[in-house]
Amino acid sequence: MISTFNIEKLNKLLKDFYTLSHIRITVFDENFKELTSYPSEIAPICQIIRLDKCAREECHKCDVEACRKANGRKTPYIYQCHAGLTEAIAPLYFGNIVIGYLLFGHIISYESVEEAWKEIYGHCKRYDIDKDKLYQCCLEQKTIEEDYIDSSASILQAVASYLCLERMVILKRKGLAVQVDEYISRHYLEDLDVETLCQHFNIGKTTLYKLAKENYGIGITDHIRNLKIEKAKKLLSEDSEMRVSEISIKCGFSDYNYFITLFKKKVGMPPQKYRLIHLDNNIGKNNE
Repeated sequence: MISTFNIEKLNKLLKDFYTLSHIRITVFDENFKELTSYPSEIAPICQIIRLDKCAREECHKCDVEACRKANGRKTPYIYQCHAGLTEAIAPLYFGNIVIGYLLFGHIISYESVEEAWKEIYGHCKRYDIDKDKLYQCCLEQKTIEEDYIDSSASILQAVASYLCLERMVILKRKGLAVQVDEYISRHYLEDLDVETLCQHFNIGKTTLYKLAKENYGIGITDHIRNLKIEKAKKLLSEDSEMRVSEISIKCGFSDYNYFITLFKKKVGMPPQKYRLIHLDNNIGKNNE
């Protein structure tokens, strides 16, 4: 799938993000290729680390692996890179398909400079780099608190949503993956399975499994189940009158006991408890 970005508008948005957060942000396409960033230069500490060939390769591998782990998430993925720095990724979606990633990083987030140096040196001592310069960068780079990172990650997610809503990210061609995703989005509450999809699109199971793995990070059946559970969660939290058995049927589950078992497995609690918690929360918000 080929994505195209309005780079001019995108760069302005990245600049605005940096002005507010002082955190560098980068855009990758769906193939993990870097498209643009602001500022264009990476942080001094990363410049030193990437002077080593092995470190450069690890940086790339780390970015790709993080993008893959972020695939399928609806909230930012915050993690520590191979060098001990904190980064965050928010996927860009077209429907339920990831077509790119926003990443911010190169952040030192430790309680003290001493702890930061200990951790970063431990991660980077195997690289052939100037450790004195690396230490000086640790001293000069500002330490950022976790709350600030969490808030910045939330803004990152909002930026990702804005990009898609404003169609600054569009698809050049409507491929099979998008057609399958749109069909699932329309019919997932019905008796939809792998065989039905294969027959409708005249493709084999192997092709469908590959599309699901690449675009959702999970099997096609699990993806459909997840969509049904998300619909059930929405109904449970918004409708206090509808019985759980009715919600089960409305979400495409013919077997009530299976619905209860699956919901508890996916959500961590039975539907009745989920409803009580979220109805109480909604009432509290309405009374504020």
